[in-house]
Amino acid sequence: MATGIAVALVFIGCCSNVVSLELLVREFPGCGNIVTFAQFLLIALEGFIFETNFGRKKPTIPISNYVIMVTMFFTVSVINNYALNFNIAMPLHMIFRSGSLIANMILGIIILKKRYSTSKYLSIVLVSAGIFICTIMSAKQVNVASEGSEDGFYVLMRWLIGISMLTFALLMSARMGIFQETLYKQYGKHSKEALFYNHCLPLPGFLLFATDIYRHCDLFTQSAPVVIPVFGLTMPIMWFYLLINVITQYVCIRGVFILTTECTSLTVTLVVTLRKFLSLIFSIIYFQNPFTTWHWVGTAVVFLGTLLYTEVLSSIWTALRGPAIKDKKAE
Repeated sequence: MATGIAVALVFIGCCSNVVSLELLVREFPGCGNIVTFAQFLLIALEGFIFETNFGRKKPTIPISNYVIMVTMFFTVSVINNYALNFNIAMPLHMIFRSGSLIANMILGIIILKKRYSTSKYLSIVLVSAGIFICTIMSAKQVNVASEGSEDGFYVLMRWLIGISMLTFALLMSARMGIFQETLYKQYGKHSKEALFYNHCLPLPGFLLFATDIYRHCDLFTQSAPVVIPVFGLTMPIMWFYLLINVITQYVCIRGVFILTTECTSLTVTLVVTLRKFLSLIFSIIYFQNPFTTWHWVGTAVVFLGTLLYTEVLSSIWTALRGPAIKDKKAE
């Protein structure tokens, strides 16, 4: 029951979150910092009230370990959102982040000295190839868009910086996953506690972006007013989009944290990957984002590699072969 609820939370929350984020980014491409801050603030506030009982409940996992985890989590969240300032389209953003499997495997081999089957190495090649195809095609679109303009080189360099930021965030996220795995083995899984400390401890770090956050607060306040359905209240539309984004982000990440305690890591990866695929399709169709045939090829290769890694294809093949083997034995 808990697993089904968690899966529903992931699909509903995360898909809705991508839509609201794109609505925000289309109007103000540099709003990544205020979005991240609002998400962290709401989740930290909810955890402070309901998880720590207003600070009276002590953490099971030592704070020193959370500080390390939080440093990585904060860095990944800020860089992922800030990369949207550097000509990174939402579809490419989603595809790039789907490469978490390759990052996890590479760091698992280097840090944990893990060894994998041939099928998993093949899946990594497929995921890498898919991301490479999509990245190259997006680079061509950036070149075409800036062709003939005086700042064409500047536009391309900004895009390359964005790609570098996404790559760094991908590797940092994988390292955080390995660190989290070792902590849970030692202290047990405490999803609500981890959710709170991962969002509360980084809040002082947003002082570094105070000027940018304040500027976007002003810009959001000046946006066109909209009447909120059911409640009949009027508020600036950008604040409404941000409110939706923050609520759906909480629903999404709560679902993911529940999944990590209820399911295997492979199941969690599969659910999150399928969610990304649906978000990508919706983003392309609804927002009419530029997506060429080669982008579709790259996307298909990424998700094929992901399914191969999670052994879903082999499980389906085994399930299909099962009845046939039984029939042969019966003969």
